[in-house]
Amino acid sequence: MYFTDRGIEELVERRGDEQVTLEWLAERLRDFIDLNPEFETPVERFATWLARLDEDDE
Repeated sequence: MYFTDRGIEELVERRGDEQVTLEWLAERLRDFIDLNPEFETPVERFATWLARLDEDDE
């Protein structure tokens, strides 16, 4: 298990039953970057990866 898996597991345990919109997620990512600007590049890469997930299916 990677170190980051602990955070993912906590997210699933605490909020796994919730449904959220991508707009909500985008706002939370913006909030996170405002508080942690040193993570701007990894969050940008993650958001781009999510946005392009289905490109291979076309």
